Amino acid sequence: MTDYLTRPDPPPLSALALPRQRSTVLPPADATIPVGLSPLGVVLTPDGGHGYVANRASNTISVIDTAINTVTVTIAAAGGPTLPAVSPDGTRVYVTLFDAGTLGVIDTATNTLTTTIAVGAGAVGVAVSPDGARAYVTSQNANTLSVIDTATSTVTATVNTGPAPVGVAVSPDGARAYVCTVGDSAVSVIDTVTNTVTGSFTAGDVPVIVAFGPDGTRAYVCNAGSNSVSVIDTATNTATATIGVGTMPRFVAVSPDGTTAYTTDFTDNTVSVIDTATNTATGSIPVGNGPVCVAVTPAGNRLYVTDSADNAVSVTALTLVPDHGSTAGGTIVTLRGHDLGQATAVRFGGAPATILANTATSVTVRTPAGSGAVPVTVTTPGGTAALGTFYYRPAPLLTGITPATGPYTGGGTAVITGTNLAGATSVRFGSRLATIQSATDTAVTVGTPGVPSPGPVPVTVITPGGTAGGLTYVYLDTPTLTAVSPTSGPTGGGTDIAFTGGNLATTQNVTFDNTPAPFTVTSDQMITATAPPHPAGDITITLTTLGGSTGSTYTYLDSPAV
Repeated sequence: MTDYLTRPDPPPLSALALPRQRSTVLPPADATIPVGLSPLGVVLTPDGGHGYVANRASNTISVIDTAINTVTVTIAAAGGPTLPAVSPDGTRVYVTLFDAGTLGVIDTATNTLTTTIAVGAGAVGVAVSPDGARAYVTSQNANTLSVIDTATSTVTATVNTGPAPVGVAVSPDGARAYVCTVGDSAVSVIDTVTNTVTGSFTAGDVPVIVAFGPDGTRAYVCNAGSNSVSVIDTATNTATATIGVGTMPRFVAVSPDGTTAYTTDFTDNTVSVIDTATNTATGSIPVGNGPVCVAVTPAGNRLYVTDSADNAVSVTALTLVPDHGSTAGGTIVTLRGHDLGQATAVRFGGAPATILANTATSVTVRTPAGSGAVPVTVTTPGGTAALGTFYYRPAPLLTGITPATGPYTGGGTAVITGTNLAGATSVRFGSRLATIQSATDTAVTVGTPGVPSPGPVPVTVITPGGTAGGLTYVYLDTPTLTAVSPTSGPTGGGTDIAFTGGNLATTQNVTFDNTPAPFTVTSDQMITATAPPHPAGDITITLTTLGGSTGSTYTYLDSPAV
C-alpha cells in the first residue's frame, strides 16, 4: 500500500528528492536544526517552548528546545514514527507509528514513550479533541479511524472511512472530525458524538491533510495531486475556493489568528503563504529539501518545517509575510511583533506603505513600489523599529509557449518562455492548475492539465513579482475514424489506404504495427497513407495527431501460390 503522506500518487517521494535551484533574491531559513533520518511530522507544545519531530527512518522523536533551536532529547520510537499531535495541556504527545500500526504516547515531563496503542495497519494521521479526552487516528491500510480514550489509552470505537484515510482534524468545538481519504479524493465527515460518518465532500486530487481555521467556520484541504488547497465552508461542507500553491503540497497549517495558511511544497522546496481573507497565494518561503510538515508557533511568529531530504528542520521568522513582492508595489504584507498598536507609519526603505489594518501584535500594509532589498520599519507613538527586510521582485513577462496546442485530455508538456519567471508559484491554463516541473528566470516547464472540452484558454503565470498573461493555449479534440478503405493488402506493401473521420488535420505520423508510413493530409476529415511491407497477419494502424491518437486494424495477405 502506498504511504500517501510521503509518496502520493503520482510521483513517489524517491523521484522527487532532488532539490530545485533557489533564487538568490530570497533569504534562506533563519535556522536549520539537524534531527533524525527522514523527518516527517512536527508539532509544537501549547506554550511554544518545545517541538517534537517524528523521524521515520531512524525510529526516533527529536525534542527541540525552541528557545535555542537545538535538539535536547532523542526518544526511541520503533515502528516508523510519522505524524505527532499534542494534548491541549501539553502533557502528552501522540505519534503514529505507521509500520507498527500503533499510536505511541509520550510523557512530555520525562520525554519517554510510556505506551503504544494498537489501532490499524498504516497508522498515519492523529488529532486530539479540544478537551483532550479523545485522540483520533487514521489507519491508511485498514480504511479506518480509531477513537481513543486518552485517560485509559484504549480504543473505544472504530469508524470505517473512505479508502486510504490520511489526514484527520477535529473542529474547534469538538463536534466533528474531517478525514482525508485519498483513495476517492474525498473528505469524510464524522460525528464525534455517535462516531459515525455523516457525509463526505469532494476536495482536489489526492487530498492529504486538512486543518480547521481557529473559529471553525472554514477548513483547508491540502491536495497533493492537484497542487492546490481547497477552502471548505464547514456549515455546508462545500468548497468555496481553490487556491493554487506550489508543486506536490504535503501539509497545511493555519496561523493562530486565522489570517494565514501555509503549505509545504515538496518539489519546490518552499512553503506557500495563503492570505485567508482573499483566498490567494501571496508568495512562498524557501526552506530545505523535501519539506513535508509545517507547524506555526502559538505566537504566530515562526514556522518549523521538516526537510525530509536534509534530515533537518528549518525555522523561519514570520515578522514579514510574505517577505517579497512585485517592484510595482501592491503586495499585501503582514508584519508581526509586539507593541505595534497605533502604528502611524510603515516604510519600505524610504517609501511609505499603506496601512490596511493594525493590532497590538500585527500590522497589515500594501507595499509601495520599490526595487532590491529594503529595510522595513514601523513607527508608533513609542518610537521606530526595524522588522526585517523586504525583497522586491521584478514583474514577470511571457513571450511564448511551445507547443501551443495539445489534447484536451491533458497529460502533455509545455514550455512557457519569458523573463523574471524564477520562483513561479502557480501556472494556470484557463481555470485549471498546471503542474510546475521546473522554473528558471526565462522558462517554466509544466505538465498540461486536462479541460472539459476543446478550445483556446488563456495561460497565466504567478510569481513572487506578480502575475503575467497574454498567451493562449489551444486544446484540440481527439481524432476519430469512421471508415478505412481498403482494410487489407499484400505483404509487399504499396497499398494506398484512405482514412475518413474527424480532427485529422494535425496528424503527425501514421504507423503500421509501429512502422512509420508515408501519409498525406487531405482535409480535417481525410488522410491517405501507403502501407509498408509487413508479414501476413492482422496488425494495428495508429494515427497520431496533436489532439491524441486513434487506430484501426489492417490485414496483410500472402500472395497466391501454386
